Amino acid sequence: MSDDVVLVQRRGAVQVITINRPQVKNALDAAVAKAVAAAVDELDESNELRVGVITGAGGTFSAGMDLKAFLRGESPAIEGRGLCGITQTPPRKPLIAAVEGWALAGGFELTLAADLVVAARTAKFGVPEVARSLVARAGAALLLTRRIPQAIALELLLTGAPITAERAAEVGLVNRVTEEGGALAAALEFAERIAANGPLAVAATKEIARSSADWTLAEGWDRQVEISQPVFTSEDATEGATAFAEKRKPVWKGR
Repeated sequence: MSDDVVLVQRRGAVQVITINRPQVKNALDAAVAKAVAAAVDELDESNELRVGVITGAGGTFSAGMDLKAFLRGESPAIEGRGLCGITQTPPRKPLIAAVEGWALAGGFELTLAADLVVAARTAKFGVPEVARSLVARAGAALLLTRRIPQAIALELLLTGAPITAERAAEVGLVNRVTEEGGALAAALEFAERIAANGPLAVAATKEIARSSADWTLAEGWDRQVEISQPVFTSEDATEGATAFAEKRKPVWKGR
């Protein structure tokens, strides 16, 4: 395994970001934050990459903020962008979390920044910040009640007790549960299905879906036209219709 704290690989149109500090359960420090932020910047800027997958090395997703680094004055947040540069400003392109083992505290909040979550049956999710007299301010306290029923969100936030992958799936935090060791493979299957679609349409659809909670219904109709209209007039939209008529796979250009 490389000495790099974050590994970044390309698998066709899919970027795989691996937090690589297994000796400390992939705890998040400033170096990890900068590397993850740089990776998602590459994801959004690349014409070849269409979907990102974030995971952890050594059978753990992430145990959250590195408390020893915190005591040294380090922060795993990027100013204006949140934890690892993604919790406040997620990438424009889809991001999938592949979770094995623990996703705790900041590690859990990274999964909230993802659009889809795949977890091994043995994975566990939790936000134990209150047990350390901290606040889950990298997304969980603010966003969890938008994702799941308030009573369940408050149970997680106020007790700090973890839940299993199956329970996380039941309440809507996890899309798919796999056998142990299978989360990354299942996440890559999701990623490849998404990557086969028109990249402009995927990005616009994500923007509408993730932003609409802040819009009134009347505003939403106008905003979605504003975001989607360039897609309908793009070369890719013409290619999609043409490929359907010609019964062939489309060749996307991202324009």
